Amino acid sequence: MTDLSAGRAELRRLALATMFPGFVGQGTPPAWLTRLAAEGLGGVVLFGRNVDPARGDAGVAELTAALRDAGPDLLVGIDEEGGDVTRLDVAGGSTLPGNAALGALDDPEATERVATEMGARLRACGVHLNFAPVADVDSNPRNPVIGVRSFGFDTDLVSRHVAAFVAGQQAQGVAATAKHFPGHGGTSEDSHLTVPSIDDPLEVLHQRDLPPFRAAVKADVKIVMTAHIRFPALDGDRPATLSRPVITGLLREELGYDGLVMTDGMDMHAISRTVGHPEGAVLALLAGVDALCVGGDTVGPETLEAMADAMVSAVESGRLPEQRLAEAAGRVAALRRWLAAARPGPVSGGAAADAARRAVSATGDLRLDGPPLVLQLEDEPSIAAGPIPWGVADLLAERVPGTVVVRLTERAPDVTGVLAEYPDRRVIVGVRGVRRRPWQVGVVTAARALRPDLIVVDHDVNPVADVLGEHYVRTHGAARVTAQAAADLLAGQLAR
Repeated sequence: MTDLSAGRAELRRLALATMFPGFVGQGTPPAWLTRLAAEGLGGVVLFGRNVDPARGDAGVAELTAALRDAGPDLLVGIDEEGGDVTRLDVAGGSTLPGNAALGALDDPEATERVATEMGARLRACGVHLNFAPVADVDSNPRNPVIGVRSFGFDTDLVSRHVAAFVAGQQAQGVAATAKHFPGHGGTSEDSHLTVPSIDDPLEVLHQRDLPPFRAAVKADVKIVMTAHIRFPALDGDRPATLSRPVITGLLREELGYDGLVMTDGMDMHAISRTVGHPEGAVLALLAGVDALCVGGDTVGPETLEAMADAMVSAVESGRLPEQRLAEAAGRVAALRRWLAAARPGPVSGGAAADAARRAVSATGDLRLDGPPLVLQLEDEPSIAAGPIPWGVADLLAERVPGTVVVRLTERAPDVTGVLAEYPDRRVIVGVRGVRRRPWQVGVVTAARALRPDLIVVDHDVNPVADVLGEHYVRTHGAARVTAQAAADLLAGQLAR
């Protein structure tokens, strides 16, 4: 091998070390992944498709063991936020209360215990890094992708729970990720589909959005994930992921963060349908990013090869300093060393179920004189969450035999005939995201006109008072564990 080809091979190794793709399969890793792992691929990201519902955590542990056989240095990441966003519990809904429920409870010690429980489970599954917690402040009630994933709308509350979550999870030797820097909560658009812009002045960003990330840095968070969002007050031309003023200037220099910076999924349209994966990889590295989360749509080697070639060519042309590429790969290696040295502490268990029961709140008369009629208003899930089972309906039917469950959609929202068919039953309506779904407001209004004593179960945040009415339960998210607590409450098995 010539010196030139040897040098190119080393650049390729450094480039591969920055990449974290997804893949298809629940058992043996695909051949392309095994090949790239041997060449120095940084890591992989697990999605719901990689989890066998019949085998659960045991199947995930076997898969991660096979990944370690493919490449001993391969890091395994996952997006296990709890609440609405889960991968391990994709078949039935999360067994962990989400951030909104923990924020509503506002007990940082409980948040730390829940995160500890989550970290222990992830470590047992062979997962090294988790893309949680969300550090965004829920400042825009019409945000289509954050909302319930945030700890809340109060900056100080979000900050203390982000710090607690980071401490709990990392105590189990699983790296935490504060996302989406410098804040995704103020958007009204989804960066999976477009390039949102937050046009607030810089002082607003400093007061509202940055404190939770400062808290994460102070808590020694190991990863910060970027947002594919434009912040004109910082850099009007490029989204944060590709912006040197945001990543190097604000995060590195002003906040003093020296850990691993990772992109949000590059398959998201804000990158893939603008600059594209290869150019996006180069621009992200130039901005100061270290690791490239490729995303869930890339499940083969072609895109990865194009990204690696682009990074190598950028170094060879002088556009990307080799030192910057080596620094990025070095931070991935430093995270690997921290993980190897981590010594998990004890876990008591039961924290998630306890927090869920305490977080669920109720108002009004919830008595059921017999089996109720439950109307579940089915919505379209966010891209971040995906199609995960949710709602109190089936869980209540398990607890109260004879319960009738009817699911209504935007295409068929007429409730009059359904109520006429069951004239003597107490009506319960399950809703989610009513601010973004006016048809649900219409269904509740029509149903309440006919049954004034109906009970609303709201599985989201930012409720509408006229929808909640006088009799309601709030679960602060669509996790299975909080829905179970709501079902217990309605069935008389749980005190308020």
